[in-house]
Amino acid sequence: MDTNQATVPPTRRIRAPIMLAYGFGTVAYGVKDFCFSTFLLFFFNQVLGLPAAQVGFAIMCALLLDAVADPAIGFLSDRTRSRWGRRHPWMYASAIPIAVGWLLLWNPPALSDSGMLLWVFAMSVLVRTAVSAYEVPSQALTPELSADYEERTRIMSYRFLFGWVGGLGMMILAYAWLLGPSPGHPNGQLVRENYPAFSMVSAGLMAFAILVSAWGTHGEIKRLPRAEGTRQSLGAHFGELGRTVKNRAFLILMAAGLCYYCAQGVSFALSSYIYAHVWRFQNQDFTIIALSLLVGAYFAFLVAPRASRRLGKPRAAMWLMMGAVFWVVLPYVLRLAGLFPAPGTPWMLPSLFAIYVLNVTCSISATILGGSMMADVVEQSEIETGRRNEGVFFAGAFFVQKCCSGLGIWATGMLLDLVSFPAAAKPGEVPVVAVDRLTILFSVLYAVLAFAAAGFYRVFPFGKAEHEARVALLAAGKTEMSAEG
Repeated sequence: MDTNQATVPPTRRIRAPIMLAYGFGTVAYGVKDFCFSTFLLFFFNQVLGLPAAQVGFAIMCALLLDAVADPAIGFLSDRTRSRWGRRHPWMYASAIPIAVGWLLLWNPPALSDSGMLLWVFAMSVLVRTAVSAYEVPSQALTPELSADYEERTRIMSYRFLFGWVGGLGMMILAYAWLLGPSPGHPNGQLVRENYPAFSMVSAGLMAFAILVSAWGTHGEIKRLPRAEGTRQSLGAHFGELGRTVKNRAFLILMAAGLCYYCAQGVSFALSSYIYAHVWRFQNQDFTIIALSLLVGAYFAFLVAPRASRRLGKPRAAMWLMMGAVFWVVLPYVLRLAGLFPAPGTPWMLPSLFAIYVLNVTCSISATILGGSMMADVVEQSEIETGRRNEGVFFAGAFFVQKCCSGLGIWATGMLLDLVSFPAAAKPGEVPVVAVDRLTILFSVLYAVLAFAAAGFYRVFPFGKAEHEARVALLAAGKTEMSAEG
């Protein structure tokens, strides 16, 4: 076996305080992701007046550096040696850079259009890299905390619940207060002077969540696998990385994530446009819909573990993803057919509330199961390669999430240009044909991508029995090596 081999994590149920602290850290990513996806393009396009396609392209270009940064962080995290273990040094160190980068992103100086686009690019790189330095090592803790097949789904449920609560909580604060209405400004999202306070509150929340999570799980360091072995050349490191990521199960989950998170990225980036111009929301409506997403996230926290036990992770993920497609597309199909309540009528908001709850329940449940399957790939890879590379696998998954967030913003900019959607438009003034084309293109794109994700989940190559057999085999091998030593 490779000298980098680490001890097998215990098959155990995690205590509630540790689970709560671990999950709370994802508030940081939830705040970043929701604000990035929902407000960033809107801010630079509708508030500062930059062309949507150019802003989207600048944000997408920042992904080129993520392609190097994320795997490097995962690989280095796997091999970090310190008295605080492999993951916690990265987690602690990321808090301040995230907060600083976030404040700079939302408070650009007076620049030309080209200078502003360069600012978006540079600050996006800074924020994304700092987030990776926390989120990749934090995600890698999932398979290290417990080797139990079902417990990993529970761990992922907590991560996703806190991530969505953090993101949606920040959205509610933004809609109701930080970017809320004021005298002479019924839509506070269009007022540039509101964004400094918005950025300060969200930056503080992200840094606080990271530090609480790192401190709250600090006591688990002594139970986590440690990096061992001899030093390698840079070429040997990348050769090992290449062999690791050829794992078939990993590639299937990467493909599923690529498809779904692209669909989600477009959905998030378009949400402000759809809320304002399709459903004609007022500020209180934004808050109510944000609450519907929060309810859906809580239901997913309950549904995902039960669906895993009943159907197995691959089948459950497939059916839940197909359900997400149905609920996303339904209101737009009914609207075009003249069967959905019109904006301003009493039944429109309750109908959307119910549909959004069901969509979010299905989509988050599917992605929870995808994350849990990624944790199970660690032992399959260890059997094949003799190494544990949690950081590498979760770096790949996290890169796909961030990549698709950027691709979603870019694709949204392209869709808006394609349907001739006007910049700095006021609700009610956009041509109906542009609104209709936008909803049709969005529905088709989302359905194609999410159905593809469902297909990839279905062909994931192993389940509970295979995983438990691998864990037993690895544990037996470690016991035998310890006895010989």
